[in-house]
Amino acid sequence: MDNNQRDNNQMNSNQMNSNQNKDGDQTVPHKRRVRYSGTHPKNYREKYKEHNPEKYADTIEKVIKKGGTPAGMHISIMVKEILDFLKIKPGQTGLDATLGYGGHTKEMLKCLQGQGHIYGLDVDPIESARTRERLAAQGFGEEILTVRLQNFADIDLVSRDTGKKFDFILADLGVSSMQIDNPDRGFSYKVEGPLDLRMNPERGKSAAQRLKEVDAEELIGMLVENSDEPYAEEITKVVMNWRRKKRPIETTTQLREVIEEALKFLPEKEYKEAVKKSCQRTFQALRIDVNNEFEVLYTFLEKLPDVLAPGGRVAILTFHSGEDRLVKRSFKEFQRAGLYSEVAADVIRPSAEECVRNSRAKSTKMRWAIRAE
Repeated sequence: MDNNQRDNNQMNSNQMNSNQNKDGDQTVPHKRRVRYSGTHPKNYREKYKEHNPEKYADTIEKVIKKGGTPAGMHISIMVKEILDFLKIKPGQTGLDATLGYGGHTKEMLKCLQGQGHIYGLDVDPIESARTRERLAAQGFGEEILTVRLQNFADIDLVSRDTGKKFDFILADLGVSSMQIDNPDRGFSYKVEGPLDLRMNPERGKSAAQRLKEVDAEELIGMLVENSDEPYAEEITKVVMNWRRKKRPIETTTQLREVIEEALKFLPEKEYKEAVKKSCQRTFQALRIDVNNEFEVLYTFLEKLPDVLAPGGRVAILTFHSGEDRLVKRSFKEFQRAGLYSEVAADVIRPSAEECVRNSRAKSTKMRWAIRAE
């Protein structure tokens, strides 16, 4: 009898025993955690310890110490720099415009010391619900935190509905690690999954749908404008060839195959790294497109001065040059108009130590502004 057969027989025996008591009556079977092969499962769905960090803190700490981000969670970036600038005081009202995993929110809530309120916005119905529950379990309930399933372009509606202007606002424009790590969301070219890329999978068109309908000129423009892709024309040509041959581009790995095919002309020593970089840029360009990220950011920036209280502070984390340019331009224009009394003279970057501890922090830039009194 081989090991698999022995395990199956034992499992069947256990199930029979659990369904009956000694008198032969039926009982509710005991549910055991599914067991996986190996001690370090690589599949996202098998990483049960990393999906429950509060319960398996030692495991999570080991992953973080090695410079990794545990699956299913997010390591907040530049927390010290953000708190040093925002100068949060008990009794104030704040807004986390991009709630995500809630790491920044938690640290800001601590600063309130039980007095005041924070509103957290997120368009992701899956992760925002989990974050609300996680923070509530840590003592931050509805009396101090309100989570709204809302795009941060609608900050004026939040201010109107609550009757509040905000003493501090944070916007972290990065994609949460939980979204990147979950193959069902389609944010990563490294694992097989549907080519979705929507922050809210219940609304709008997926990246796969966009690739079915976009014309060549628009796709080239998208790749250049959203991610400065140097091989935009080559990638677009292969996308169009696949469409003519009725080959679907519906998964993350199929899009990666397109990029691999498009870059075959490169020297062998350059090929692997070039494919990696073009995959990152192409996925970024599509994500920005399907979520209208530049349009949303522009709207958010235009509304910011009107929702900040006099002397209110805003900090924004960006992760690529297009976002940073928009933030820089907006802050400077409103400073010249007298709406901001002070803006960051230059970007603030995470420390070298933080980048070692969290590789996803490397591209981060922080800018800030202070509302005129």
